[in-house]
Amino acid sequence: MSPIATYAITYSPEHSPAGFILPDLVSDCHYPLRLNPHCYQVARASERWLLEGARLLEPRATKFAGLKAGELTAACYPDTDAFRLRVCSDFMNWLFNTDDWLDEFDVADTWGMRDSCIGAFRDPLNFRTEKLGALMSKSFFSRFIQTGGPGCTERFIRTMDLFFIAVAKQADDRANGHIPDLESYITVRRDTSGCKPCFALIEYAAGIDLPDEVMSHPVIMAMEEATNDLVTWSNDIFSYNVEQSRNDTHNMIVVLMREQGLDLQRAVNYVGALCNGSIQRFEDNRAMLPSWGEELDQQVATYVEGLQNWIVGSLHWSFDSERYFGKEGLQVKQHRIVKLLPKRPL
Repeated sequence: MSPIATYAITYSPEHSPAGFILPDLVSDCHYPLRLNPHCYQVARASERWLLEGARLLEPRATKFAGLKAGELTAACYPDTDAFRLRVCSDFMNWLFNTDDWLDEFDVADTWGMRDSCIGAFRDPLNFRTEKLGALMSKSFFSRFIQTGGPGCTERFIRTMDLFFIAVAKQADDRANGHIPDLESYITVRRDTSGCKPCFALIEYAAGIDLPDEVMSHPVIMAMEEATNDLVTWSNDIFSYNVEQSRNDTHNMIVVLMREQGLDLQRAVNYVGALCNGSIQRFEDNRAMLPSWGEELDQQVATYVEGLQNWIVGSLHWSFDSERYFGKEGLQVKQHRIVKLLPKRPL
C-alpha cells in the first residue's frame, strides 16, 4: 500500500474545497502490469502519424505529446506484434483526438463525424472523404481488416457507432445545460468511454475471433461491463480536476454531488468504492466462466487477460500521461493529493 494521504481540505470564502484526496486504486489493483517490447518505437511513430493526419498546430501539438497513448496501448496489448500494436496505437491516438474534437462539436457536427467515420470503417479502401477524422479512420482500419476476423471487425464497428450515438447525446446535454441522473449517466458513459471498441481490439491484437455464442454469454458481457466501469469511473476521478476547470459536467462526481448532495471528497470516495466493486464483479464472474472446449477456452482466457490488462494498464497510465495531472503525475500517484485548478471564465 502507498502511504496514507493526509490533507487538510481548506475552503474559500465561497466554501469551495481547495482540493481532494484520490482513492488508492493503484494499490488496490493486484494485476501485473506488463509493457509490449515494441512500445516506444511504435508509440513515437504513431504520434507522428496522428500529428500529420490531424494537422495539429500549437498549442495542441505540444499538449498531444504529453498524452502518451502509445504507452497505454502497449500496456493493454502487451503480447501483440509490432504491426498490430501500431494499428492499436493509431486507433488510440485517433480516439483521444476525436474525443477532444467532439468536445467542441454540436449535435449536428457529431452526427457528421459519425457518418464519415462509420462509412470509412465499413469500406476503408473505397470510401471517399475529405474529412481528417475519416481519412485517419481509413488509414488504420485498412490495416486492421488485413488480419482482423469478421466477428471482431463487426464488433468494432458496432461499438464505435454506439460511441458516436452516446457522444451526440452528451453534446445535446451540454447544449441544454442538462445533468443526467446517475442511472442515465452510467448507461451513456459506458459508450462515451470508447472502451467497447478497445475490447474488440483485444481479439484483433491476439489474432483470435471469438464466436457470437461466447461474446453474447452473460458472464463475458458482465466481465466486459465490469472492466468498462472500472476504466470509466476511475477516469472520472482522474479527469475531474481538468474537467471542472472548464465547467464540464459529464462526470460521475458532478452527477453524485448534484443528485445525492455529496460534497466533493465524499463523491470521490463514493466513485472509488464503486471502482473497487467493479474489480470484485470482474473476479466474481471470472470464477463463473463456463467451458466451450479446450481450444475456445484458451482463446477466452486470452480475452479475459486482455480485459485485465485494460484494468491495470489504464490505472497506471493515468499518472504517466500528462492529460490529467500535467507533469506532476508521478508525485500525485504517490501522495494522491489533487489541488483544484481555477475555473475558466464561462
